[in-house]
Amino acid sequence: MSDLWPAPRPTETVDRVVSLPGSKSLTNRALVLAAISDGPSVVRRPLRSRDTLLMAAALTSLGTGIDETGSGDWAVTPAAWDRDADVDCGLAGTVMRFVPPVVGLANGTVRFDGDPHMRQRPVGQMLTALGALGVRVDDGGRGALPFAVHGTGSVPGGTVTIDASASSQFVSALLLAGARYDHGVDVRHVGKPVPSLPHIEMTVQMLRQHGVDVDDSDANRWSVAPGPVRAVDHDIEPDLSNAAPFLALAAATGGRVTVTDWPAATTQPGDELREILTLMGCEVTLADGDLTVAGPPRLSGVDLDLHDVGELTPAVAALCALADSPSHLRGVAHIRGHETDRITALATELGRLGADVTEREDGLTIRPATLHGGSFRTYADHRMAHAGVILGLAVDDVLVEDIGTTAKTFPDFASAWSRAVHGTPSGVGASTGTTP
Repeated sequence: MSDLWPAPRPTETVDRVVSLPGSKSLTNRALVLAAISDGPSVVRRPLRSRDTLLMAAALTSLGTGIDETGSGDWAVTPAAWDRDADVDCGLAGTVMRFVPPVVGLANGTVRFDGDPHMRQRPVGQMLTALGALGVRVDDGGRGALPFAVHGTGSVPGGTVTIDASASSQFVSALLLAGARYDHGVDVRHVGKPVPSLPHIEMTVQMLRQHGVDVDDSDANRWSVAPGPVRAVDHDIEPDLSNAAPFLALAAATGGRVTVTDWPAATTQPGDELREILTLMGCEVTLADGDLTVAGPPRLSGVDLDLHDVGELTPAVAALCALADSPSHLRGVAHIRGHETDRITALATELGRLGADVTEREDGLTIRPATLHGGSFRTYADHRMAHAGVILGLAVDDVLVEDIGTTAKTFPDFASAWSRAVHGTPSGVGASTGTTP
């Protein structure tokens, strides 16, 4: 192992105020909708991270104009997509899944590839669905990266049946482009329950903001009527899932952390942190746009079904390893197909530091144990890095591998985390990044 980063541990009771960068999920959806809308629009306070810069690069390679304004927002100008292109998906599931359905509206061949592990992430169900809707896809029969989409300028659309139990992004991807298809799109899910339903609700809500007619009144069915996608400016909320380690700073140390600009109502799964931390014994207060968490003397274990909020599992598992009673985390078999197999990775890395953990098919059982320092591998997964730094709050000499992987959704996380743990007058600043 190389690139081991010593996770900081507080030397005094923490009392911090934190401001966080914008939501990756909201930013990338806003960019896709702006690119296929009927006029120019602005994405305000966008997240600038590896995932969102990859999305911006993908859309600009097709001809979309994305320019930074004087205030740091992104001005997006739709353009005729009439060229061949190569799209680097990196490790961004939203790029791999959201861009191909809109490429069918282009005139040209667009080739997709990404980081080595990205070739193992599920996408075959969505590519098959695109074929059924009239989009020509060449994946060599692999149902995985690399693949090419041959756009002809229009997509017939219609009704399609899909098994989205591996990822809610399969549904969101088809819905985002569906209004521009000749007959719209009627997506029907069959199979095990769809994970991360709040992310589909986020997609539906944003489509409606753009004037798109979406019918989601039936379970496991989403219908988008054909029509224009109205140009709308978006204000991007802070990324609430990225709040997990910062709120864990309070929970794990008995301190207090306030996250500013927490929305009163949101479709982000990270909002469930309020309930989860309350169950673990924290005092959680949302008032005047600020969320404050005060940690207890000792954390309580929990029995949680995290099916709809699977991305929170690494951070929650790390806190459970610090609790004084057993925890059962379940309903997250689908996170085996995320940036890494997160269930196995968590069981392995928590165990390496002394945790008493049992891997289940759909989750983890974690019992109280004495932890010790050591290396914590991240598998190029930003959420695994979050788990590692959370353990470092209560355990000496935790060395987190490849802390830079957090740039996927949080640029300069390591510096922001160190400031939060050790304290600065201004707290944790918002992210900065590069113009696409």
